[in-house]
Formats: sequence, C-alpha cells, structure tokens
Amino acid sequence: MDTIFILLMVLIMIASILLVIIVMAQNPKGGGLSSTFGGASPAQFGVQRTNDFMEKATWTLGAVIIVLILISVVITGKPTTTAPAQQPVKKEAPAPTKQSAPAATTTAPAQVPAAPAK
Repeated sequence: MDTIFILLMVLIMIASILLVIIVMAQNPKGGGLSSTFGGASPAQFGVQRTNDFMEKATWTLGAVIIVLILISVVITGKPTTTAPAQQPVKKEAPAPTKQSAPAATTTAPAQVPAAPAK
C-alpha cells in the first residue's frame, strides 16, 4: 500500500510541476509561448494552434491532478481492520444523600433456643 501511495504522490508532483510550467509559459495578453513560436501576427496559423494546445494542456493537467488526488484518497483512506480498543468512560457513583431522620426498621426480637430441661 505504501508503494502505491508513493507512486501516486510522485505522479501528482510531476503533473503539478508541468502545470506550473505551462501556466507560466502563457501570457494573459496573448503573448507568451504562443507569440514566440507564432510570430507577432495573431492571424498566422501556428499561433492559434499553440494557444489551443496550451489551453488543452492546462485543463488536462488540472483534471489529471484532481483524479490522482481522489484515487490516492480512496486507496489510502480506508480504515484499518485493527482499530485500537477504546476504554469505556467510568461513571462516578453519585454522592450518597444524607437523610434527616433514620429510616424506621422493624426488627424481630431474637429468639433464644430453649434449653432442655434437666
């Protein structure tokens, strides 16, 4: 189970680094990597294809990261079969209440066995 978790974490890190690189290569004003490869004119054929590739790569890597994280949570998030036993909480006995008058008790007189006559 540990090797699967490590593999998933490495894949998540690689996808995250690639996502950062792709996002940093884009320019919100339309420049960035697409203008470097396509030239200054946005009407050229290569510029539009580079923008499409960068956008698709961004969405794909984002989805891959989310899927890998969900898989890692499902695989490694299962509870263990040997859960630690919990000690029951001891309840304290309530304090005895004082009675103002002792309870009336009925006692029968003790019977002494009769001694045999001599």
